[in-house]
Amino acid sequence: MLVVGLTGGIGSGKSTAARRFEELGIAVIDADVIAREVVEPGKSGFNEVVAAFGDQVVGHDGKLDRAVLRSIIFADAEQKMRLEGILHPKIYAEILQQLDDVLTPYCIVVIPLLAESKRDYPLDRVLVVDLPEALQVARTTLRDRQTVNNIEDIIRSQASRKQRLAIADDVVENSGTPEELCKVIDALHQQYLQHAKSSA
Repeated sequence: MLVVGLTGGIGSGKSTAARRFEELGIAVIDADVIAREVVEPGKSGFNEVVAAFGDQVVGHDGKLDRAVLRSIIFADAEQKMRLEGILHPKIYAEILQQLDDVLTPYCIVVIPLLAESKRDYPLDRVLVVDLPEALQVARTTLRDRQTVNNIEDIIRSQASRKQRLAIADDVVENSGTPEELCKVIDALHQQYLQHAKSSA
């Protein structure tokens, strides 16, 4: 089975692209979804995060307070590495587990921080959704209702466009409309079906 890693910076359109692949009947495994699941109350990830960062990261509802945790790791690179050391092995193991269950001709694995990751994911191709940083900021500010400064801080904490493009086999330029993005994904879908057939 062909495995395609899908990545891109914040606000690039990864979710729209992934949703289109799903609409086309392709299995999508999303590292962000898994990241939320592995820290649900009762899971070992939740217990390890609380043990590492204290009760301050637990909200009134008994779940992780992501805003508090985010503020801690953005203020301290060491704490960020500490959190990643807890979560990344669990996310990686779950991705491998889910890949074993895929029945579609190819699979999309959404890994937002693929360019930053040191893990050797079993990917055959990497698809990067790309757009100019100014547009990234504008779209994310509108979507998340955060300040421009906050968004720019997040962008600075991620890999640069150049770093992401350096690992790409395929690039989708997403400066246009969602409909235009879906058309490009439809074309890629046909290419990936051919790749999957020829590598079977």
